[in-house]
Amino acid sequence: MSLAPRIQARQSQQLTMTPQLQQAIKLLKLSNIELAAFVEEQLEKNPVLERGTGDENRRGEAADVGKGDDFGEMSLEAPSKVATEALDAPDHAVDSEAMVTTAPAADVGGSVDWSKAGPGGSFSVSSEYDAAANTSAPTTLAEHLRGQLMLARIAERDRPIAEYLINLIDDAGYLRDGTEDIAERLGVNAARVTSVLVELRGFEPTGVFARDLVDCLALQMRERGELDGAMEVLLANLSKLAKHDLPGLAKVCGVDKARLLEMVGSLKTLNPKPGSAFTGDVAVAIEPDVFIKETGTGWAVELNSATLPRVLVNHRYVNEVNSLGGDEATRSFMTECQQNASWLVKSLDQRAKTILKVATEIIKHQDGFFAYGVDHLRPLKLAQIADAIEMNESTVSRVTSNKFMSTPRGVFELKYFFTTAITSSDGGEGHSAEAVRNKIKILVGEEVVGKVMSDDAIVDKLRAQGVEIARRTVAKYRESLGIPSSVVRRRILKVAG
Repeated sequence: MSLAPRIQARQSQQLTMTPQLQQAIKLLKLSNIELAAFVEEQLEKNPVLERGTGDENRRGEAADVGKGDDFGEMSLEAPSKVATEALDAPDHAVDSEAMVTTAPAADVGGSVDWSKAGPGGSFSVSSEYDAAANTSAPTTLAEHLRGQLMLARIAERDRPIAEYLINLIDDAGYLRDGTEDIAERLGVNAARVTSVLVELRGFEPTGVFARDLVDCLALQMRERGELDGAMEVLLANLSKLAKHDLPGLAKVCGVDKARLLEMVGSLKTLNPKPGSAFTGDVAVAIEPDVFIKETGTGWAVELNSATLPRVLVNHRYVNEVNSLGGDEATRSFMTECQQNASWLVKSLDQRAKTILKVATEIIKHQDGFFAYGVDHLRPLKLAQIADAIEMNESTVSRVTSNKFMSTPRGVFELKYFFTTAITSSDGGEGHSAEAVRNKIKILVGEEVVGKVMSDDAIVDKLRAQGVEIARRTVAKYRESLGIPSSVVRRRILKVAG
């Protein structure tokens, strides 16, 4: 075998991703607030890019992204076809020519020949703006609470309620909405909401889900074991403390001055805003990306045009600069700016249409929730939406991250509507987790003395009914229902018999 160096020609195929396509994909992941910040930066950097005002169509100059019939409203009966194939690609393999096949948005001064838009436009992935870094924020309060929810002993059927309550708390960690209002939105009784809320009020940091400052401080004092009668009176009279009326406070609390000072000292060690450690100094408001409205024939999905950046490309400015007879470097710079601006306009257009397309399909699958409430959420996976709209699952994942939907029942993150399902053993449609929990409840309810089933026996019974389930899942569902182990149930039935 020869070990001498040699030159060998080899032909291979490789999928690449242009900087512009990387930008288009990353724009999908950004929230509307992050997107607005990104566009503002591009407006400052690119002299060809201009802010749209909403009346460009009337002036015949441009069509602005975020308004108009192109993607203003979509009916569920006849969803429009949207060209989004260019964004429908996994992170590791994207066809760099995919964007060329779709029609560009209207620009000032004429159309753009996208076949000539080469990889020179690198503004989208420059070190000056890192979209990925923008989305890699520290753990938020909501994420911290969801981590605890995974371990909490809350019934499976009530977990959507818990998710909704987590989404409602403000940056301080308070829950301002009333229980009755929340129950009405979700289509459940107030007792269920209260039961879930009791569990959530035990989460860390202590004081979250409080109704107000007094409630927040009381939760923290109760955890310390210091919430006695005198402390409750002190919390009810914080206005006197604010006025430094110590003699009056000591009198109403029924304690001497020394004891009062100790109580006040304890209060000062508490955190009046337990959620602030996660949110920092900047409060981020949630603006819905889409609105869901009930019509006479079903549900209509409409983009929130108020949060969509409106930008346009001023080709006339490019022509004027080039007509001045500048050098080659100037013409090259203007051409690159023109291509980058045009690509951004197109990417924003496709992002908006893709969000609308995904949201529309979610409504089709979860129409029961909107009509009847949280108990009617159906099992749903990202892959189901991806298959229905003929896009990649990773694209759907990007679209549902940090995107919110305003509905008659409140504002929900798109990811909220994706729920787990239990596989069917006969290959048919899967069973919802709630349906399986109900089957377990029925099986246990039919037990008699001498015929108490173990978790393994319940697994066999369920599989005979077409439910493919693991023993640990049965144990989890049984515990969430408050059903004791088979050993304890045998003792109960023996005593009752």
